[in-house]
Amino acid sequence: MVTEDRSPVATPAKPGVSAGLRVRVDQNACTGDGLCVQLAPSIFEFDVDGLAYVKDDAGELQTSDGAYVPVPLPVVDAVVDAADECPGTCIYVERPDGTLEAGGPLS
Repeated sequence: MVTEDRSPVATPAKPGVSAGLRVRVDQNACTGDGLCVQLAPSIFEFDVDGLAYVKDDAGELQTSDGAYVPVPLPVVDAVVDAADECPGTCIYVERPDGTLEAGGPLS
């Protein structure tokens, strides 16, 4: 996409998904399946406990309970897919206003 002044603007591939998303993993529900690590290795990584955690933009695991990291636009689709396909339903992708975009427990 190009704005009126011809400057490039990154847009997500999926309609309705916007920049500014953040993601976290609930380790209490994590099954250690690893699908998230395969789909978005720049965001998810296993720790020594065998559970998945999110990584910040410097690649540091965020191991505190409820830690969120921003989702870079190039991996939005992979992170949303990981959340939607996670067998433990432990990945939460939220919009800037705090509403759930993807993942979480099934209602």
